[in-house]
Amino acid sequence: MRFSFLCRNARSGLRPACHATVASLFWFLLSPATFAAPPALTLEAAWQRAEEANPTLRAAQAAVPAAEGELRDARAPLWNNPQVSMERRRKEVPQISNPTQVNREWNVGLAQTFEVAGQQGDRRVAAEQSLAATRKVIAETRRQVRGEVESRFVRVLSLQSRIQTEESTLNLIEDAAKAVGKRVAVGEDSRLDGNLARVEAERARNQVALLREQLVQARAELAALLQLPPSELPQVQGALDPVAVPYSLEDLLNAAAGRPVLQALGHREQAAKSRLDLERAARYPDVTVGLNTGREGPFDAREKIVGLSVALPLPLFRQNAGGIGRATTELTQTQIEREATNRDVRAQVIALWERFTSLKARVDRLKESVLPSLQENRRLSSISFRAGEIGLLQLLLVNRQVLDGQRDLLDARTDLRLTQVALEAAAGWQSTPAMR
Repeated sequence: MRFSFLCRNARSGLRPACHATVASLFWFLLSPATFAAPPALTLEAAWQRAEEANPTLRAAQAAVPAAEGELRDARAPLWNNPQVSMERRRKEVPQISNPTQVNREWNVGLAQTFEVAGQQGDRRVAAEQSLAATRKVIAETRRQVRGEVESRFVRVLSLQSRIQTEESTLNLIEDAAKAVGKRVAVGEDSRLDGNLARVEAERARNQVALLREQLVQARAELAALLQLPPSELPQVQGALDPVAVPYSLEDLLNAAAGRPVLQALGHREQAAKSRLDLERAARYPDVTVGLNTGREGPFDAREKIVGLSVALPLPLFRQNAGGIGRATTELTQTQIEREATNRDVRAQVIALWERFTSLKARVDRLKESVLPSLQENRRLSSISFRAGEIGLLQLLLVNRQVLDGQRDLLDARTDLRLTQVALEAAAGWQSTPAMR
C-alpha cells in the first residue's frame, strides 16, 4: 500500500490541511474495519467451497477421464487396429551366358482381426456401466463431503453457543464474587465465602478458556476440510436446532434404496457380468483377414500378384481359463458387497432414526420442563442473595444447576443435529438449503 502527499512547502512545512489528512489516514489504518475479519461462513457457502476445493471429491472426479476414455475405445467400430505390411526384395538370378539378373520385387498387405461371439458389444456395455458407476461414486462422495462439512460446521456452531452460555454464567459468578468481596471487607461474610467465590470464578474462567481452545481446533478442522488458507479460521453462523423433519422412516428407507453408493454397486455388478461374458467369448478364436498385392519377376516380365489370407488360431492349449476365473471372482465379490451394503444401509437408517426420535423427545423435555424451572430458580436465588436471605453456597449451587442444565440442553441439541445429518446421509436424503 503506497500513499503520496504533496502538501509541504519550503517555508511552512506541513500545512494545517495536511495535518488533518495525515491524522485521518492514521485513524483509518488503525480502525477495526481496515483489518476486519472475514464474514461469518454460512452452511451453504461452506458446501460450495467444499465442492470446489475438497481433495477427496476432486480425487473422485479425476477418475472420470479414464472411464470416458475406456468407453471411447469400446465404441470404436473395431477393437483391433488394422495392420499394414510392406515388403521389398532384391533377388539376384544367375545367368549362364549373361551377367547376373537383378530383380527388385515388392509386396504390400493389409490385415484386420475381427472379434466373434459378441465381444465388442460386451466390452461396450462394460465400459458404459463402469462410467455410470464412476459418476455415482462421485455423487456419493459429494454427499459424504457435504455431510462431513455440516457435521464440523455444527460442532463449531455448538462451541460458539457454549462459549456464550459459559461467558454469561461467568459474568453472574464474577458479580457474585464482587458482592461477596464487599461483604467480607465489611465483616458481613467470612473469608471462606470470599475464597469460595474466587475459586468458583476462576473455575468458570478456566472453563471458558478450555472451550476457546476446543473452538480453535474445531475451526481448524473445518478450514482443512474446506481447504482454506492456514491462517484463516472460519467463524460460522446459522441455526443449531434442526427444522421439522418432512419425512418418516418409510420415506427414508425408500430413499435409501436409491442411494448413489447402491446404484454404483449395481452398475459395477452389471459391468462385471459383461466382463465375464467378454472373457467367455474370448475363448472363441478371432479371425484375421488379410489382403496383399505385389510385383515379382524380371522387369520386362513382371507378374502382378493379389492374395487373400485368413488366419484362425486353434484354441487347443489355452482357453482363457484365468480370465474367466478372475471375472467370475469379481462378479461374486461385487454381488456380495452390494447385498451387504444394502443390508447395512437399511440397518443404519433404522438405528439412526431410533436415536433421532429419542434425542428429539429429550430436547423437548429439557426445553419445556427442566430449563424454565432452572431459570426461575436462578432469578429467585439472585433476589434472595442480594436481600441476604441465602448464602453464597446456595447461590453457587443454583448457578451450577442452571449451568449444568444449559449444558445438557446444548449437548442434546448438538447431538440431535449431528444425528439428523448422519441419518440423512445414510438414507441419501436430498435436503434443500431452505430446510437448513
